[in-house]
Amino acid sequence: MMYARVWKRAIPLLLALFFALFSPGCSGSSPETGSEPSGEDKPLIGMSFDSFLIERWQRDRDVFVSTVSELGAEVNVQIANGSSSEQVSQIEYFIKKGVDAIVVVAVDCYGLSDIVQKARDAGIYVISYDRLIMNANSDLYISFDNEMVGTMMAEALVDSLPSGGRILSICGSPTDQNVSQADQGFDAVIANSTLTVVAQEYAPNWLAETAYNVVNKAIADGIEFDGVRCGNDDLASQAFLALSEHRLASSVKLVGQDADLAACQRIVEGTQLMTVYKPVEKLAKEAAEIVVKMVLGEMPQTTDTIFDGVYDVPYKKLSPIMVTRGNIDEVIIDGGFHRREQVYLNLN
Repeated sequence: MMYARVWKRAIPLLLALFFALFSPGCSGSSPETGSEPSGEDKPLIGMSFDSFLIERWQRDRDVFVSTVSELGAEVNVQIANGSSSEQVSQIEYFIKKGVDAIVVVAVDCYGLSDIVQKARDAGIYVISYDRLIMNANSDLYISFDNEMVGTMMAEALVDSLPSGGRILSICGSPTDQNVSQADQGFDAVIANSTLTVVAQEYAPNWLAETAYNVVNKAIADGIEFDGVRCGNDDLASQAFLALSEHRLASSVKLVGQDADLAACQRIVEGTQLMTVYKPVEKLAKEAAEIVVKMVLGEMPQTTDTIFDGVYDVPYKKLSPIMVTRGNIDEVIIDGGFHRREQVYLNLN
């Protein structure tokens, strides 16, 4: 399979070299230097996103596309709009188009194994971007340490809640493998603490309104809770809305991830305890650099692997950062993720 992929890229380049050397009027003694490769010579990378409902994905796309372009390749971006069948169709389109690599932000991490195998059989590299495609033997999984994300959420709650504190846990999509990884980290910390999870729900397709409904139902059912753990900041925004309507926003500790602007605003206002910042620009840039190298025959060197249910997949793991009121200026503002006037907008 490796040789098939290398030859897939090498054959057109060798043919171009042949014609350059032996066509009439051409001479090896006076080559053109610094010329851009023709469109046919540029590696083509397909990228299929789940959707753009989550704030961060547009950042990922912009950085990935610009980096790939700087490296002399091209990207065809498709949006699945939360539809697993649409994503399968998009990958099928990429295969027919003969792209060199396909980067996938999976809608359903458990529903793409067949189409991924078809792509790999066609000599196309497949990269699981931020979400691990299960049972598929992707050529690479690049993401953050998602178990650590859950660990950080739990540690923040353990440090801030009294002994015996009670937590609502509102997780992300059950078809997103990152969710189970984050759950492992979260559950391990809570199990060794005095805190208790009194209710847990999952948000299908990361539907943010799930959090609003879960919080309202818990209050209506008379369930007492001191903290709410949300799978991301989009869910946290809806949980916050429900808490606000019951005048609980300042007293209940709320945690999330992604460092969305609204979450950062809540942190400085005191209505969200923390978020987990994942430097998506770094992830997207590194992924772009690796993918371009892969299609040119240079495989990435990774020290970690992750089990996708059948195969051990090479894993490029990046570190997330816990963001609280104590370090938000340094991490988020000084780091250029959000501007100061945006974060402190509601305090001015």
